[in-house]
Amino acid sequence: MPEAAVQPLLALTALGGATPRKAVHGVLTLEENPGLALASLALRRGTSRPTPFGIPLPDAGGWTGRDGVSIFWTAPDQWLVAAEARADSDFAATVAAEAPGCSVTEQTDGFAAFEITASTGEAPILSLMAKLVNLDPRRYGPGTATRTGLEHMSVFVIRPAPGRLSVLGMRSAAGSLWHALETAVARIAP
Repeated sequence: MPEAAVQPLLALTALGGATPRKAVHGVLTLEENPGLALASLALRRGTSRPTPFGIPLPDAGGWTGRDGVSIFWTAPDQWLVAAEARADSDFAATVAAEAPGCSVTEQTDGFAAFEITASTGEAPILSLMAKLVNLDPRRYGPGTATRTGLEHMSVFVIRPAPGRLSVLGMRSAAGSLWHALETAVARIAP
Protein backbone atom coordinates (compact mmCIF):
# COMPACT_ATOMS: atom_id res chain seq x y z
CA MET A 1 0.00 0.00 0.00
CA PRO A 2 1.56 3.33 -1.00
CA GLU A 3 2.19 5.84 1.74
CA ALA A 4 0.15 9.01 1.62
CA ALA A 5 2.05 12.23 1.17
CA VAL A 6 2.67 13.99 4.46
CA GLN A 7 0.79 17.26 4.61
CA PRO A 8 2.40 20.09 6.60
CA LEU A 9 0.45 21.67 9.42
CA LEU A 10 -0.83 25.11 8.55
CA ALA A 11 -1.18 27.89 11.09
CA LEU A 12 -4.68 29.35 11.11
CA THR A 13 -5.93 32.57 12.62
CA ALA A 14 -8.67 32.57 15.27
CA LEU A 15 -11.18 33.08 12.45
CA GLY A 16 -9.85 30.00 10.64
CA GLY A 17 -8.02 31.74 7.81
CA ALA A 18 -4.47 31.39 6.56
CA THR A 19 -4.23 35.20 6.66
CA PRO A 20 -5.80 37.72 9.04
CA ARG A 21 -9.26 38.98 8.15
CA LYS A 22 -9.67 42.68 7.39
CA ALA A 23 -12.71 44.83 6.65
CA VAL A 24 -12.76 48.50 5.68
CA HIS A 25 -15.96 50.51 6.07
CA GLY A 26 -15.52 54.19 5.28
CA VAL A 27 -12.92 55.67 7.62
CA LEU A 28 -12.94 52.62 9.93
CA THR A 29 -10.75 49.55 9.48
CA LEU A 30 -11.30 46.33 11.44
CA GLU A 31 -8.44 43.80 11.46
CA GLU A 32 -7.77 40.47 13.10
CA ASN A 33 -4.42 40.55 14.96
CA PRO A 34 -3.09 36.96 15.13
CA GLY A 35 0.46 38.06 15.97
CA LEU A 36 -0.40 39.42 19.41
CA ALA A 37 1.27 37.46 22.22
CA LEU A 38 -0.38 37.54 25.65
CA ALA A 39 0.70 36.49 29.12
CA SER A 40 -1.01 37.09 32.46
CA LEU A 41 1.12 38.38 35.32
CA ALA A 42 0.10 38.17 38.98
CA LEU A 43 1.96 39.32 42.06
CA ARG A 44 2.59 36.71 44.69
CA ARG A 45 2.20 37.62 48.34
CA GLY A 46 5.18 39.66 49.49
CA THR A 47 6.44 40.34 45.97
CA SER A 48 7.09 43.94 44.99
CA ARG A 49 5.73 45.33 41.71
CA PRO A 50 8.19 44.66 38.88
CA THR A 51 8.65 46.84 35.80
CA PRO A 52 8.67 44.28 32.98
CA PHE A 53 10.32 45.60 29.81
CA GLY A 54 10.89 48.85 31.73
CA ILE A 55 7.13 49.51 31.82
CA PRO A 56 5.52 50.37 35.18
CA LEU A 57 2.44 48.25 35.90
CA PRO A 58 -0.66 50.46 35.49
CA ASP A 59 -3.30 50.96 38.14
CA ALA A 60 -6.96 49.92 37.82
CA GLY A 61 -8.39 50.77 34.40
CA GLY A 62 -4.97 51.65 33.03
CA TRP A 63 -3.04 50.67 29.91
CA THR A 64 0.52 51.58 29.04
CA GLY A 65 2.96 50.49 26.41
CA ARG A 66 6.08 51.15 24.39
CA ASP A 67 8.28 49.44 21.81
CA GLY A 68 5.56 46.96 20.82
CA VAL A 69 4.89 45.76 24.38
CA SER A 70 1.90 46.87 26.44
CA ILE A 71 0.43 46.08 29.84
CA PHE A 72 -3.06 46.60 31.19
CA TRP A 73 -4.66 46.02 34.57
CA THR A 74 -7.14 43.12 34.82
CA ALA A 75 -7.73 42.70 38.59
CA PRO A 76 -6.05 43.62 41.89
CA ASP A 77 -2.37 42.66 41.55
CA GLN A 78 -3.01 41.16 38.08
CA TRP A 79 -2.21 42.38 34.57
CA LEU A 80 -2.16 41.17 30.98
CA VAL A 81 1.08 41.75 29.10
CA ALA A 82 0.88 41.93 25.30
CA ALA A 83 3.52 42.02 22.57
CA GLU A 84 3.05 42.67 18.88
CA ALA A 85 4.26 40.05 16.38
CA ARG A 86 5.42 37.58 19.07
CA ALA A 87 2.57 35.05 19.15
CA ASP A 88 4.89 32.33 17.85
CA SER A 89 7.38 32.79 20.71
CA ASP A 90 7.39 31.53 24.29
CA PHE A 91 6.22 34.92 25.46
CA ALA A 92 5.30 33.76 28.97
CA ALA A 93 8.91 32.69 29.57
CA THR A 94 10.09 36.12 28.45
CA VAL A 95 7.61 37.85 30.78
CA ALA A 96 8.60 35.54 33.67
CA ALA A 97 12.24 36.55 33.20
CA GLU A 98 11.18 40.22 33.31
CA ALA A 99 9.07 39.75 36.46
CA PRO A 100 10.93 37.44 38.88
CA GLY A 101 8.84 36.06 41.72
CA CYS A 102 5.55 36.67 39.91
CA SER A 103 3.13 34.09 38.55
CA VAL A 104 3.04 34.20 34.75
CA THR A 105 0.76 32.17 32.48
CA GLU A 106 0.68 31.98 28.69
CA GLN A 107 -2.62 33.38 27.33
CA THR A 108 -1.95 33.85 23.59
CA ASP A 109 -4.00 30.94 22.24
CA GLY A 110 -6.95 31.63 24.52
CA PHE A 111 -7.79 34.99 22.97
CA ALA A 112 -8.70 36.51 19.63
CA ALA A 113 -7.46 40.07 19.12
CA PHE A 114 -9.07 42.68 16.87
CA GLU A 115 -7.90 46.20 16.06
CA ILE A 116 -10.18 49.01 14.93
CA THR A 117 -8.60 52.16 13.54
CA ALA A 118 -10.10 55.39 12.26
CA SER A 119 -8.25 57.26 9.53
CA THR A 120 -9.85 60.56 10.57
CA GLY A 121 -9.02 60.57 14.28
CA GLU A 122 -11.04 59.99 17.42
CA ALA A 123 -14.64 60.89 16.48
CA PRO A 124 -15.53 57.61 14.68
CA ILE A 125 -14.02 55.57 17.54
CA LEU A 126 -16.13 57.48 20.08
CA SER A 127 -19.27 56.91 17.99
CA LEU A 128 -18.45 53.21 17.69
CA MET A 129 -17.86 52.83 21.43
CA ALA A 130 -21.18 54.52 22.21
CA LYS A 131 -23.00 51.82 20.21
CA LEU A 132 -20.75 48.85 20.93
CA VAL A 133 -20.12 48.67 24.69
CA ASN A 134 -21.59 50.00 27.93
CA LEU A 135 -18.79 52.50 28.52
CA ASP A 136 -18.91 56.29 28.42
CA PRO A 137 -16.52 57.01 25.53
CA ARG A 138 -15.81 60.54 26.79
CA ARG A 139 -14.45 59.13 30.05
CA TYR A 140 -12.68 56.22 28.39
CA GLY A 141 -9.76 57.92 26.68
CA PRO A 142 -6.38 56.77 25.40
CA GLY A 143 -4.40 54.83 28.00
CA THR A 144 -7.41 53.00 29.43
CA ALA A 145 -8.49 49.36 29.40
CA THR A 146 -11.31 47.41 31.00
CA ARG A 147 -13.29 44.21 30.83
CA THR A 148 -16.90 44.66 29.76
CA GLY A 149 -19.73 42.96 27.95
CA LEU A 150 -20.14 43.10 24.18
CA GLU A 151 -23.40 41.49 23.08
CA HIS A 152 -23.30 38.10 24.87
CA MET A 153 -19.49 38.01 25.30
CA SER A 154 -17.02 39.21 27.90
CA VAL A 155 -14.20 41.20 26.30
CA PHE A 156 -11.29 43.47 27.12
CA VAL A 157 -11.60 46.89 25.47
CA ILE A 158 -8.37 48.88 25.20
CA ARG A 159 -7.86 52.47 24.01
CA PRO A 160 -4.16 52.68 23.09
CA ALA A 161 -4.59 55.88 21.04
CA PRO A 162 -7.32 58.40 20.10
CA GLY A 163 -8.05 56.80 16.72
CA ARG A 164 -7.59 53.19 17.77
CA LEU A 165 -9.58 50.62 19.73
CA SER A 166 -8.43 47.08 20.54
CA VAL A 167 -10.81 44.29 21.54
CA LEU A 168 -9.72 40.96 23.04
CA GLY A 169 -12.23 38.16 23.39
CA MET A 170 -12.26 34.43 23.96
CA ARG A 171 -10.85 32.59 20.93
CA SER A 172 -13.79 30.17 21.02
CA ALA A 173 -16.11 33.13 20.29
CA ALA A 174 -13.93 34.73 17.58
CA GLY A 175 -16.56 34.35 14.84
CA SER A 176 -19.32 35.88 16.95
CA LEU A 177 -17.04 38.69 18.07
CA TRP A 178 -15.98 39.47 14.48
CA HIS A 179 -19.62 39.55 13.39
CA ALA A 180 -20.57 41.94 16.21
CA LEU A 181 -17.60 44.23 15.54
CA GLU A 182 -17.99 44.32 11.77
CA THR A 183 -21.74 44.95 12.01
CA ALA A 184 -21.14 47.90 14.34
CA VAL A 185 -18.25 49.28 12.26
CA ALA A 186 -20.37 49.10 9.07
CA ARG A 187 -23.23 50.97 10.75
CA ILE A 188 -21.00 53.73 12.14
CA ALA A 189 -18.78 54.27 9.10
CA PRO A 190 -19.60 57.46 7.18
